Formats: sequence, structure tokens, C-alpha cells
Amino acid sequence: MTAFRRLASLLALAGFLSLFVAGPGSGSRAPLVIAVEGPQTGSQAPNGIDQLRGVRLAVGQLNAHGGLWNGQKVVIFAANDRAEAARGKAVASRVIARGIHFVIGPYNSSVGLANLSLYRRHHVLPLWMTSDDKTAGLGATVQPMNSQLAPIEARYVEGLHAKHVAMLVDDTANGAFTKGMADRLQADLVKAGGSISWTSLREGLSSAYYAKQVSRVLATKPDLIYVSTYFPEGVQIAKALAAAGSGPPCLMGLANVDNSFLAGTTLSEAQRCVFSGVPAPTEMPTATRYVSRYRAAFGTKPSVWGAFTYDSARILFRAIDRARSFGFAKVERPLRHTKGFHGATGTITIDPRTGYRKTVPVSILEVSDQKAFVPAQ
Repeated sequence: MTAFRRLASLLALAGFLSLFVAGPGSGSRAPLVIAVEGPQTGSQAPNGIDQLRGVRLAVGQLNAHGGLWNGQKVVIFAANDRAEAARGKAVASRVIARGIHFVIGPYNSSVGLANLSLYRRHHVLPLWMTSDDKTAGLGATVQPMNSQLAPIEARYVEGLHAKHVAMLVDDTANGAFTKGMADRLQADLVKAGGSISWTSLREGLSSAYYAKQVSRVLATKPDLIYVSTYFPEGVQIAKALAAAGSGPPCLMGLANVDNSFLAGTTLSEAQRCVFSGVPAPTEMPTATRYVSRYRAAFGTKPSVWGAFTYDSARILFRAIDRARSFGFAKVERPLRHTKGFHGATGTITIDPRTGYRKTVPVSILEVSDQKAFVPAQ
């Protein structure tokens, strides 16, 4: 059993037990249970564990200061979907069966396409972490959406004056987000008169498979390589590109912006591409306290998306306090009217019409010599 799998199992067990055991000082009132859904095991486990830890920090802070407006404490139910769309409905059904009314997640758009409508039909209010615009609806998100990311990628590519772009895309059943981003960029570039070659990638295969696909793409002599995958595949592609030597510039999508991408690559491999995404919390001035608390609690530096689940939990708790209720509609209203909230990921204002964050901290990133994701110079 891997360290991540052991940790995920322990966290899930702790969440399960806490459904029945109220914390110190909570009296006889049962705690409020919130679900955190994400890939807590499987190839994307580092990402899911980081997201779970972000919520754990927010819950710990809330409970240490007396809990919600009525003194009620909060506990977490860890809902593990393994980043697999086929598991989405079953995971949501377990959350619904437990009478849970709030969920932070899911993260993967393919999973959200499968189960967010189920949550909403059963009045479970989501703070979704998906980015595909098709997953939008009731609830809210602090996460950047495809329609907010795509213009940044298009401007970058247009600035390179790239006429032929070779795309390496995870367009499998679990790749709704990665395919959606590639679709948007392709449409923008074709409209501007560019040409596109599209290479479909499968997940979880050998390094030789990815090296072969990269070699084929390089043989077409593109002006730019665009990589729209999740980080496990991105690691293999970065290695293959670096091994091939000098070549065209490379842009990787947001789903590769993760500490595990950095851990799986050498510095030169990680620096072979730039990325669309958000900086690591260690590079965000607004996240200084979050980083310090995270290190103290978990003995390691945070990855990217735990800061977003941390902020998601905090704006949820504020909305519950303002509503003085746990009702779906009563909490959703103040949630979608969040304005000027000072989060770890920056100031958060939610558009009440869409539930989207109005300003997202997205830019083109590079990997620094200290091996961190930072805004490109």
C-alpha cells in the first residue's frame, strides 16, 4: 500500500468515525457533516489529498473558534472518486444517502459531468472544483473555468505567431476538461488562420508510449506543442520532450500544474514547457498564512488546489453563518453573493448570476530554478 493510499484510508476512516463522535465541547449537538469529493486514491491521489487537507485546515480553524453560528462543529466525509467518471454517480449516491447537504468537489470535470446534476437534484449544495463550463449550475466555485482559461492560452499562442500547433490531448472518458480546453484553443486558432494537428492520448501507459507520440508530433515540425493532459501523463511528455533536445516551444494546460508534476521531473524537464494555471501557494502573497498552517499541520508544503478547497470551505461556512440555516436555497443565496472575501487564493467575489468567481488568479506560468510554478517573466 502506498503512503498516499494509507493516508487516504486513514482520512476516510477519521471522517467516517466523526459522523458518530462529536468533538470536545460540542455537547450533545451532532456535528454538521460536509463531503469533500476528489481523487483521494489512484494516479491523481496527491492532488486529491492536497484538496482534502485544505478543507481539513479550514474545518480545524472553524472548530477551534467555536464552530458555526449555533456552536455546531463541522466534520468531513471523504468521498473518493479516483478521478474516474464511471465512479461519479456511486460516490454521489453515498454522500446523498448519508444525508449530507454540502459537498466541496468534485475536481475532475468528467466526474462532475456524471454526478453534479445528481447532487443538485437531491439538494446537496456543491462548491464545485471542476472547470468545464458544462458542469456549471447551482452552487458556486472559486476555481477558474474553461471560458476564463481559454482566452489566456489563446493570447499566449497568438503572441508567439504560431501557425502550426501540434496538440497532445487526453480525450478519453476521464478527459472532459483536457479535451474541452483543447477544443476551445483549436477553435480560436483555426479562426485566426492557424493549422492544428491533434494527437489523442490514453492514460496510464508506459513512458515508451508517450515518447513515441512525442516523436511523431515533433516530426511534423510544429511551431508550438500544446499539451492538454493531467499531470501523470504530463510528466512523461515533459521527459520525452527534454530527451528529444531542442525543439519548438511547449505550452501545458492547467491540469499539469501540480507539485507531483515537479516531483516527477528534473528541473530541466519541468522547465521545457510553460503552463496555463495558477501559481503555487508558496508564490502567492495572499497565501502566506495558509502555507505556514499547512506546513505545521502536515509537515510538507502545499500543492496548488488545496488552497482552493480551503477557500471554498471558508466561504461556505460564512454563507451558512449569514443564512443562519442549512437549507439549500438559503445558503446558496449568500454564497453566490460572496464579495471581497480575502482568501488564500486572493480576493474572491462570486458572480451571483453564474456562481463563477469574477476574477481568477490565472496566468502563464514557468518553473523557477527553485522548482516552483511562478508567473512567466
